[in-house]
Amino acid sequence: MKDLQTPIRPLGEHWGAVVLAAGKGTRMYSQRPKVLMELLGEPVLGYVLDSLEPLFGENITVVIGHEADLVRGACAGRSCRFVHQEQQLGTGHALQVAWESLAASGIRKLLVINGDTPLVTAQDVAAFVEYGEEADLAFLTVSLRDPGAFGRVVRSNGKVNAIIEAKDFDPETHGPTTGEINAGLYLMDMTRVGPLLDKLTDDNASGEYYITDLVAHGLDAGLRVEGVLAAVAGTAEDYDVLRMLGINSPVELVRAEARLAESRAQEALNTGVLVRWPESVRIGPHAVVEPGAEITGPCEIYGRSVIRSGARVESHCVIIDSTVDAGTSVHSFSHLQSASVGPGCSVGPYARLRPGAVLEEHSKVGNFVEVKKATLGPGAKASHLTYLGDAAIGAKVNIGAGTITCNYDGKNKHLTTIEEGSFIGSNTALVAPVTVGAHALVAAGSVITRDVPENALAVARCRQTVLPGRGTMPDDETS
Repeated sequence: MKDLQTPIRPLGEHWGAVVLAAGKGTRMYSQRPKVLMELLGEPVLGYVLDSLEPLFGENITVVIGHEADLVRGACAGRSCRFVHQEQQLGTGHALQVAWESLAASGIRKLLVINGDTPLVTAQDVAAFVEYGEEADLAFLTVSLRDPGAFGRVVRSNGKVNAIIEAKDFDPETHGPTTGEINAGLYLMDMTRVGPLLDKLTDDNASGEYYITDLVAHGLDAGLRVEGVLAAVAGTAEDYDVLRMLGINSPVELVRAEARLAESRAQEALNTGVLVRWPESVRIGPHAVVEPGAEITGPCEIYGRSVIRSGARVESHCVIIDSTVDAGTSVHSFSHLQSASVGPGCSVGPYARLRPGAVLEEHSKVGNFVEVKKATLGPGAKASHLTYLGDAAIGAKVNIGAGTITCNYDGKNKHLTTIEEGSFIGSNTALVAPVTVGAHALVAAGSVITRDVPENALAVARCRQTVLPGRGTMPDDETS
């Protein structure tokens, strides 16, 4: 399975895949289903579906059970189908539950994969199909020094005899442990394997129905059963071996995420991105960082983010589902989510751009400025200590420090409009809905509750009062 250049091509309408994603994953110690635990901002299940879609297209079925609605929601926008496993009685039971739907769809060749294998790639799946498609039933195996809790592959004279789950394995009965284990990836001819499903029982130490029992039943029925060895541990291929296995604990999740992060950072470097301290940079699988961009770790870029060529992202930034255009600098400790930053802008340090924030070309959001559902026009700037929510801010507007748009009246959000060329003095509160006309000036410390005409000066504050004799404390009092 190593160094294969198997082409990634759609397999055709008679090929299908089923993803087993119904379990709780109790060893993750989380209320979330294991398949929804995240690596680089994406659920484990998403990686599995990404590896299957180039080959199987819409012919992908996901078996769901625990927190089924959450799993469905995580697959929003994908074309996969769902089958609900009411009781989680094992992998064999999951396949039994899905079989009728799979058979009705016209699928003849079926790939079965666990939903907790995020490191398996489309290339891996294509290579496995190439090796195993002539068999009636094929499964992927891996050799490990310590087989742990994985099902043991039992062979005789090189031929597969069975897969025995770890709890049921007896060296006196099954022979010495060889280290070859079942990786949980299967390929089967539905016509030949279908009649064997009724033979599955829960007569084992776990009281579950196992897909692995199909191997022995297939051999008894005279089917061609193949165990496809992926690689051998203890060599330079260790990484390849481990990526074929599922995630069963927080330790394994973190290790898998580290491998993905390393791979993504190296990929960015190889394509022309300047990645400083790559060991601390995390780029999600769907994020795009163009050649010529510059990133300094620690830094996190997730979701559908796009960092354009010529953009610069400094350390300690988190960017999620946002676009950063060419010539823009995102300074340290800034957080962007669902934001759009145009060319030549400056963001931060310590800026927060929330969903709906739009910075047009050469605008500036400085330190400790928060922007939500607001647009800053070309050349506009809010340099420090400001909140801009539900606002339309025109070109070359200057927002003074401490300014806030008071957008919420307790029931509804309202819009603040500041037209081009206006100057908003420091410590101003703009109580929406309100409009400040073009080239107007709002005096510092004002509370603006009514529209300000263009070219006008607005002062909305009390006259200063100075009272004598109150500047110092008496000698016998302490502060």
